[in-house]
Amino acid sequence: MAVPSWLERLRAAGKTALVQDGKRKIHYLFEDGKEMAEEYDIKTGQLISRKWREKNTLGGTGKWQVEVGEPTSPLLGALESELITESSSNPIFMRKDTLSSFQWRIRNLPYPKDVYSVSVEEEQRCCVVRTTNKKYYKKFSIPDLDRYHLPLDAAALSFTHANNTLIITYQKPKEILAAEEQLQKELKKIKAANSGDGDCKTQ
Repeated sequence: MAVPSWLERLRAAGKTALVQDGKRKIHYLFEDGKEMAEEYDIKTGQLISRKWREKNTLGGTGKWQVEVGEPTSPLLGALESELITESSSNPIFMRKDTLSSFQWRIRNLPYPKDVYSVSVEEEQRCCVVRTTNKKYYKKFSIPDLDRYHLPLDAAALSFTHANNTLIITYQKPKEILAAEEQLQKELKKIKAANSGDGDCKTQ
């Protein structure tokens, strides 16, 4: 069965944990040099953010790429971001999961719900957002399904629209729910360093 392969990679990775501001932060270092950083809500176990980083071609440390959570603000970047900044009215695409589903939010999309269609492209292993007025088009993959070698299921996909935001939901398959539950148990066993918040039980 292909499912354990990603779990095995996670188990084999070097891991450090930090408890801070009500979040459990886990840093993974994989054998190929890639790094992954995740943040979970301590109370709910909800994934708040996931970022990836790998060495660049010169062997230096690359920039963090956000997979889940708020996109990195360009305002926090170097000087060039002051010269070229995105318009605040441009659509903003981000992923924000729930415990039972993968979820994406596209802000600054003012059109009514019936303008949008969201579909699965099985051969290309991606989801596609289209608008009948041709004002917006977006293709995006679900890396979690790729890592677990699972097919995309059109029946798992749904969307809604509110407050100028398109919310796309993909129900997590049972294989991923089971793997995530297993991983959470293992992450809780990692001795976490506390960041001066007075709770030293895990040290």
